[in-house]
Amino acid sequence: MPRPFRFGVEEHGAPSAKAWRDKARLFEALGYATLFLPDHFGEQVSPIAALMSAADATTRLRIGSLVFDNDYRHPVVLAKEAATLDLLSDGRLEFGLGAGWLTSDYEQTGIPLDSIGIRIERMAEGLEIIKRFFAGGAVSFEGKHYRVQGVDAFPSAVQKPHPPILIGGGGRRMLSLAAREADIVSVNYKLTEGQINQNLISTGRAQATDEKLKWIKEAAGERFSQIELCATVFVASVTEDRDGMAARLASSVGLEPRDLLDMPHFLIGTIDQMIEDLQARRERYGISYVVLPDRAAEKLAPLVERLTGT
Repeated sequence: MPRPFRFGVEEHGAPSAKAWRDKARLFEALGYATLFLPDHFGEQVSPIAALMSAADATTRLRIGSLVFDNDYRHPVVLAKEAATLDLLSDGRLEFGLGAGWLTSDYEQTGIPLDSIGIRIERMAEGLEIIKRFFAGGAVSFEGKHYRVQGVDAFPSAVQKPHPPILIGGGGRRMLSLAAREADIVSVNYKLTEGQINQNLISTGRAQATDEKLKWIKEAAGERFSQIELCATVFVASVTEDRDGMAARLASSVGLEPRDLLDMPHFLIGTIDQMIEDLQARRERYGISYVVLPDRAAEKLAPLVERLTGT
């Protein structure tokens, strides 16, 4: 049996505390399961404080990082922050972790941008430390990138054995790590170029997604059935002119309309057509957790209402 649908919404912030709290309450009222924040510099709020504020403003809405960059915080620091978020939100955190990809973040801040392989290797060590912190007790670790000696794992997260861990990616090495370690695996574009461009979008086509799912299944083995598969929709357009909109968008990125209509990162058409697309994608890929863009959250509320839990 397929997993039932649930929906998150990705936000970036608001101009005031009241506006942010109001947004969180709106997303909860519209039926979204989770409010996600990315972790970049530039035009977005800081995720840790903002997620806590959203949790305080709501009662059921889950909060999540999509995703924390391992390079921006020492894993012990991040583990303590995450456990505190889970504690103070009464167990509503979904903990997303990534190796970092956006080149401009590193260039602007002076944080060293190591090779992809080193970043993933370092993130894997960071994740091991964070899991040990969630497990409680004294945390020690000796690795290539980190050395931790007897850190007291306090506070304790509410969710046991730990908050759901989300890891996403578009390359084989990252998705294989996610398949072995994560509760939620987010299937994404291949982010090796470190920027958003036409080449990045082409890596989200249906055939490429099929290959990504193959990598996940191979690496997960027997635990594959325990994994919740996720994808972020970056472009959502509610329209009666599905074919025309797909043609215009496809032309702008050098793809065929069918590429966009089959891609898990685009939703185009009427609400009924979108529902059919999501059901077909779940059948093909197994993706049941869908993260929608904030700017379309209200227009897509009927879709969320009809599909959640089915």
